[in-house]
Amino acid sequence: MSATLSGIALNLVALLLFTTMDTTGKLLTAHFPVLQLVFMRFVFHVMFVALAIRLLTGALPWRSRAPWLQMARGLCLALASTLFVFALAYIPLADATAIGFASPLFTVVLAALWLREQVGWRRWLGVCIGLLGVLVAVRPPFLTGGPLPHWATLLPLGNAVLYAIYQILTRRLAAVDDPRVTILYTGVMGVLLLAVAQPWVWLWPGSTGTGLAAGWGWAGMVALGALGAAGHGLLVLAFSRVQASLLAPLAYTQLLWALIASAVVFGQGPDGVTLSGAAIIACGGVLVAWPARRRRAAPAAAAAGPLARRGKP
Repeated sequence: MSATLSGIALNLVALLLFTTMDTTGKLLTAHFPVLQLVFMRFVFHVMFVALAIRLLTGALPWRSRAPWLQMARGLCLALASTLFVFALAYIPLADATAIGFASPLFTVVLAALWLREQVGWRRWLGVCIGLLGVLVAVRPPFLTGGPLPHWATLLPLGNAVLYAIYQILTRRLAAVDDPRVTILYTGVMGVLLLAVAQPWVWLWPGSTGTGLAAGWGWAGMVALGALGAAGHGLLVLAFSRVQASLLAPLAYTQLLWALIASAVVFGQGPDGVTLSGAAIIACGGVLVAWPARRRRAAPAAAAAGPLARRGKP
């Protein structure tokens, strides 16, 4: 399998893991404070990553050539995760995910402006169409004729901006640090930042305030860390193989899983507005992806060989 195809496959699996993590997080917000859940997610994330790297490679590389860039990346992820989990406490998973899909659009913009990746007019048009879909999903009164949207709908939008920056920094660091270093650093800032709040928010699993057995509480928080560690590890490997602007549109596949989880697990089927916004966003994503596929198809067919290993770092 070529590096490009393997990068795409790794990215798709990571997105499925992220949806599973989001579903678990929304279930746990009914029992634990959001800041505690995000903190424990990063604690177990770091533990699982460190253990996996040590067992698989026999070493634990932690020296970075760009520590400040690694810290900025980790900070973006910690803040993005906190905003998204806060949103899940108030709005359906499908709605939060649909609005959060502004992130791949912002990633394309940042990939063009910061990483200097080639972004043609079709991709820019796709970005505009996708943002229109996000606007519909947010449900502004001048479009729906209804009341003002819940204030929590703004949280996934903030998450989208921060996560786009996180993805661009991931791509940037792929050319600087060993992927193992980047994977290890992913959760460190989340642990350090959120540890400060724990004395004021912490609830022990199994205590009266949680309404959930201790075993299930700990299992849920461990699952958050394991899913997050696996997902972001695969994401780092994917971005080390493929251009950020090519991987960004693939994130729209996560919407399908979020719609299914929202309906099956929470009984919150998407309404017409959410589906309309999601459909517009998906159309924009397909248009964004189309030029890259066309450009890669011709050389591959002419050479009758594998695709190029990777694009510009």
